[in-house]
Amino acid sequence: MTTLDPSARQRPLGVAVIGYAFMGKAHSNAWRNVGAFFGVPAFERKVLVGRDAELVAEAAAKYGWAESATDWRSVIGREDIDIIDICAPGWMHAEIAVAALAAGKHVLVEKPLANTLAEAEAMVAAAVAARARGVQSMIGFNYRRVPALALARELIDEGRLGTVRHIRAAYLQDWLSDAQSPMTWRLRKDTAGSGALGDIASHAIDQVLYLLGDTVTEVSGRLHTFVTTRPGPDGPEEVTVDDAAWATLTLASGAIASVEASRVATGQKNSLTLEIYGDKGTILFDLEALNELGFLDATVPVREQGFRRILVNEPDHPYMDAWWPQGHVIGWEHTFTHQIRDFLHA
Repeated sequence: MTTLDPSARQRPLGVAVIGYAFMGKAHSNAWRNVGAFFGVPAFERKVLVGRDAELVAEAAAKYGWAESATDWRSVIGREDIDIIDICAPGWMHAEIAVAALAAGKHVLVEKPLANTLAEAEAMVAAAVAARARGVQSMIGFNYRRVPALALARELIDEGRLGTVRHIRAAYLQDWLSDAQSPMTWRLRKDTAGSGALGDIASHAIDQVLYLLGDTVTEVSGRLHTFVTTRPGPDGPEEVTVDDAAWATLTLASGAIASVEASRVATGQKNSLTLEIYGDKGTILFDLEALNELGFLDATVPVREQGFRRILVNEPDHPYMDAWWPQGHVIGWEHTFTHQIRDFLHA
């Protein structure tokens, strides 16, 4: 096995994305744009991989990939492929990632990491072993790359909140509120692993850990499925994952976090809200207003205290110097471009 050495490279990095639906489209857009806005190592968009030959070929042409393929194993074995970006459903993550890392390919894998603890542990072990050979890997938590949340982490690291005492994190959607919404692979435990817990609570929990640089020492929680059957192609089918999840997390620092996630919160389209309370200040964030950060400085005289709305569009803000003149907002898709930028810089 040859360890990849960027300093000795004579050609651009070859990239393959596995999966061409929702996440495959988001990642393809990021790979297409990252080099136009950020200084990154040279790479080529080689191949888009999917199970349906006709559909993946159409997607590859539409998204700007040089070619398409249906066999991910053969793609991993190619000498011109250096990066495997896994956007396939969760039940495929472990097998693909472990094989790619063993083959010396750098790996970016979408969240949730895996469908079972055993799969996740195997992936981590493979990543640790590969890292020792200079092979990099990363989980796709794109909300870490929202400029407002990256700024929030900077403020916390600078001590602007003082000692963080408690955090409220809620990720709420409503795409399953209608009991007649049809069955999909995301509602089956054997394919999705979990429901709202893995799909969106993973983002909320990651933000708690990322923003505070902390770890969980104790957890209590519960899951619930409100709609237990959904219309399937052959009649009603049992839902085997959760519609909603709640948890209380105790962190190593002593802070307490409450986390809530739901895919049946009627009227909430894609709302990730964060409230971070310290003894010297507070931060508020809502993904549906992702260019804004609420900040209260409790160290100023009480007669002057109040939440400030920071419009995170200045060149001094994280990632923003690559984009438009100040005051011009960016969107959800830009977080994936930032993610590819960070991955390539690794």
